[in-house]
Amino acid sequence: MKNIILFILVALFVVLSNSIFTVDEREHALKFRFGEIIKSDYEPGIHFKFPFVNNVNKYPKRILTINNPQELFLTAEKKNLFVDFFIKWRISNTTEYYRSTGGDELVAAQRLLENVKDGIRSEFAKRTVIEVVSKERRELMSGMLTDAATNARNLGIELVDVRVKRIELSDDVSESVYNRMRQERARTASELRAEGSEEATVIRATADRERIEILANANRDSQIIKGDGDATAANLYATAYNEDREFYSFYRSIQAYKSSIGTSNDILVLDGEGDFFKYFNNQFPDPE
Repeated sequence: MKNIILFILVALFVVLSNSIFTVDEREHALKFRFGEIIKSDYEPGIHFKFPFVNNVNKYPKRILTINNPQELFLTAEKKNLFVDFFIKWRISNTTEYYRSTGGDELVAAQRLLENVKDGIRSEFAKRTVIEVVSKERRELMSGMLTDAATNARNLGIELVDVRVKRIELSDDVSESVYNRMRQERARTASELRAEGSEEATVIRATADRERIEILANANRDSQIIKGDGDATAANLYATAYNEDREFYSFYRSIQAYKSSIGTSNDILVLDGEGDFFKYFNNQFPDPE
């Protein structure tokens, strides 16, 4: 009797253990009945199934990585480029993923890798070496990612990202690329120097024109000021002459003495009784 009870308990334990399964938050789960998918998209937690009738497969939710070794691609110029890239992907539709790949991660990675390679090969074939290695890297990867992501969805896969880690050139291609880059940089430098020289010429011409204008305006203003000063001086002389003609005559004589006598290089021979020495001889007229 005890053996029968023990057998029944063991059988119940086996049945219960095969009727319960758990789904982690980092997992997708598919439930099958005799090999046919009957349910997917389980929430994390404890779930039930019929033992020996249902079976459950689990697949990771995390982002997976495919590191592709260096591989050869051709450009539009038929030049060889060695490209090293990696792929980030994850399962987005568990049912499609199983139907497309049998739930085999290696098969999924291989099919996704081929899709990405086709995209890279197509984008490289449209561009020259210079465009690939320098100018259009972002556009290239964007176009390739769009096409590859569409194909990946048919596999139940979300293509998260594709990044080129390194592009290496063969020796002959490297030399050709570097020569063209040097020529482009030399042409750009020449254009910049020409633009700078043109700008310098314009600046110098503008500065010269402004200098001439400033000097002309200054000369005009100085002539105006000088004219005003001369007019004022003439008015003062006329006023002084009209007020005391004899004093004015005396002042002008003193100015003549000052400018003519006492210099070391000039010799004057004059009549001492002449008008020049009129006031020098103290012959002042009597005031009226």
